[in-house]
Order: sequence, then C-alpha cells, then structure tokens
Amino acid sequence: MAFAEVIELTRELIALDTVNPPGNEAPAARLVGKLLEANGFDVDYIPYGENRLHVVAQKGCGRNSLPVIFTGHFDTVPLGAVSWKTDPLGGEIKDGKIYGRGSSDMKGGVAAMVVAAIRAFEEGTPPEGVRLLLTAAEETGCQGAKHLVSTYKKMGRTKGIVVGEPTANIPAIGHKGGLYLNLKTKGKTAHSSMPHLGDNAIYKAARAILKVEKFDFGKEEDPLLGFSTLNVGKMQGGINLNSVPDHAEFTIDARTTTKVEHHKLLERLTNELGEEVAIEVLVDLQAVSTDESDSFVQSVYAACGIQTGQAGFPKSLPYLTDGAVLQPAYSGTPTVILGPGQPEMAHKTDEFCYTENIEKAVEIYKNIILKER
Repeated sequence: MAFAEVIELTRELIALDTVNPPGNEAPAARLVGKLLEANGFDVDYIPYGENRLHVVAQKGCGRNSLPVIFTGHFDTVPLGAVSWKTDPLGGEIKDGKIYGRGSSDMKGGVAAMVVAAIRAFEEGTPPEGVRLLLTAAEETGCQGAKHLVSTYKKMGRTKGIVVGEPTANIPAIGHKGGLYLNLKTKGKTAHSSMPHLGDNAIYKAARAILKVEKFDFGKEEDPLLGFSTLNVGKMQGGINLNSVPDHAEFTIDARTTTKVEHHKLLERLTNELGEEVAIEVLVDLQAVSTDESDSFVQSVYAACGIQTGQAGFPKSLPYLTDGAVLQPAYSGTPTVILGPGQPEMAHKTDEFCYTENIEKAVEIYKNIILKER
C-alpha cells in the first residue's frame, strides 16, 4: 500500500461527518474495517448506540502473543461558530497540508495506523502480531473506550499501546488525568426586595468557589507531569434579576498527576465545601505515565530516531486520551502517545495536518510493529 493511499484514506475519513454529538461513526468504522478485512485481518464491530461502532482488528496474534496495540478514535468535535475558509469535510490538499475536521485530531492518525498495520505484513512478519482498537465517542470524555473495555471480551494482552493522538510524530509517555465535576447548590426563592425571606443559592456557590480557588493539592511534584491543577470554568444560577435564586451550579476541571488519587480528591472537596454543595462526577480519568527506560518506550524512540537522554525528553501532554482508559485496562502496560497531527490544530477552525507527517507516521508505526520483540 503506497503513501498516496494513506492520504486518500485520510481524505475519505474526513469526508464522513463524525461530529460528536451525535457521532455517527459507523460509516468510518466500516470503511477501515472492510479495508482491514480485505487484507487478512480479523475484524469485530462493536455497537455503541445508534449508527455508532467501535472496531477491533487483529492479525498474527496467537493465544499467548503480546501484540502492539494501536488505538485511535473516529469522532470529531463540532465545527465551531467561525466560518471555515475550506470545506471541513473536503480534505483539500494545499501547500503540503490536508484540511478538514479531524485531519489532525485524529483521522490522519487512524489512516496511518491502518495502512502501517497492512504494510507491516506485506513487508515482513510482525513477531507478535498487531491489534487495532478504534473507538467511537472519545471527544466527550473517552466514554467509547470505557464502553469497549467493559463489554468486549477479547481485549487480549499487549506489550505496549500507541495512542495516535496529535503529537507531530514526537512521542510522549504520559499525560495528566482529568476529574470533571458539576457542583450544585440549592436555596429558596423570594422577591428580591425581601431577600430575607429567601435562601440565596448563588451566595452558597460563591462561597464554595472561593474555597476552590484556595484549594491546595500539596507540594509533591510528579517528575514527568508536574503539579496537579484545578479550575472553575463555568458558573450559572438564578431565575431572573428580581428574584432570590433557588439554584446555582458551577464546574471544576481538575488535571491530576500520578500523585493524586481521584477518590481521595473527591473526599477532600466534599469535606471542604460542606453539605451545602452537591458534587456530580462527569469524567473520571487517571493520569497516564510510563517509565522512559521501559523496553517498549525505547523501541518507539528508536523508530522515531530519538536517543535516550536526548534534550527535550521525556515528554508529556496537557490533554486527555483514550490511554487513560486503556493503560489501566491492560494492567498499567507501557503507553506512548504518538501521532502525525499538529497538537495546536486540534479542534481549531480550518484544522489541517501536514501530509508529510501522515506519511512519516506510516513508516514509524510499521517499524514499531516489525521491530518490537
């Protein structure tokens, strides 16, 4: 399979509208699934809601083998309010860039791993085989990957996972976790000219937010991921200007390191904010972290032409990936985030990916498959 074909596959994937919500990933799943089936892969389609599918494909995997796993997602984020200069579903190629929603995040990566897996068997014999886990519903909190690991009974084992999220083909060996919370307060409404007859829910939320602002995770720094952070991103409440508000709510986005256990963090927040605040967990994903000296990491570095101890490494990422679900599902297996997309282009208007990076990713992925022992 030639490089030109990986660009064409990327364009075909971009042309399929998989904006989440609602997702509609099934046509993209069947597109790559049929291609893999035609090249001798065993392919399973796992339903996830209406017109939504995951794909699990493998080849050369024996009962006791430890294949490399490549994982990516089909869904994309909405186009945004700003008009695009290019067709977001067009896959236009100009000045060495392929434009379209998902070009970087991460249909270029999905195309590269599919083509690399096929080419690896055309050019050699992968020692442990290869498995692809391609998911629906990543963009709204990795729900698809959670569904896959909880329902699919043939996940098998692995020596290491490659997550094809956008890194410009520069490997990262970890990222922070995410604990997303929605917090609510209740009160009693009354006319605003007689506030003493009511109970102001916004005041309760405001007092809680001030406590959150001063929240201290502690001083222990993760050597790879740094310090945990916390942010209040949205606040709303009330009915109208001249009423005492009987409800209010706000959100917390906690980005955590391996030094923070989410259940203990929730306990602390519950105790510090008190009984007036109800906490709802929206997303709960632990941090991803792998030892740089691990043999799988070293094999990925070698495929990327990186030397141990090279300046700028090891790297970690600020965003979440399905690795946060898959690494614990595979008992902490080494996990590397490595994909052809431009990180800064993810979710942006006029999103693009360099075609050269997609082509290079095919070679990198293929070499990981063939040389990993």
